[in-house]
Amino acid sequence: MSDRTKKLSRRNFLLTLGAGGAATAAAVVASKAPPTKPAPSKNDKRATRGYQETAHTTNYYRTTKV
Repeated sequence: MSDRTKKLSRRNFLLTLGAGGAATAAAVVASKAPPTKPAPSKNDKRATRGYQETAHTTNYYRTTKV
């Protein structure tokens, strides 16, 4: 084997090793995806209540004015 072939062989090995590591990392991240939230039921009052302005929020907005 010539010197040039040895260098190319080593380089290809290192590139393959790096690509394999990146693929493994991507597979691990994809498998640990957060679970999706279930759809709210019609009886769930907290999900259908919406935004409500209370004395607390009004006071907060008043104190944050510049």
